[in-house]
Amino acid sequence: QVQLVESGGGLVQPGGSLRLSCAASGFTFSAVTMSWYRQAPGWAREWVGYITSGGVSTIVQSSVKGRFTISRVNTQNMVHLSMRNLKAEDTAVYYCKASGYDYWGQGTQVTVSS
Repeated sequence: QVQLVESGGGLVQPGGSLRLSCAASGFTFSAVTMSWYRQAPGWAREWVGYITSGGVSTIVQSSVKGRFTISRVNTQNMVHLSMRNLKAEDTAVYYCKASGYDYWGQGTQVTVSS
């Protein structure tokens, strides 16, 4: 069955960087667009960005453009979210999701605070 395991979150100071990872299994990873979402306390889950199956195209939402980058390694069934210049408003639980599959992993907590 589909499994998505996010990791790499933590506590970071404003302006800092983190790299999140998502390990995928249970489907043909290289054929699927992968997305990142996040959910802050008291807010609905929001889309952060996606990367197409071959990794050629990535799109991120405007609030993180220039700071967040999505990449993938299809031979390892991994997708990454590299985040720099983090802000307090980036604090959230971050999730990856496989397009076409209604499955959410446990997420990884990112806290940006001094």
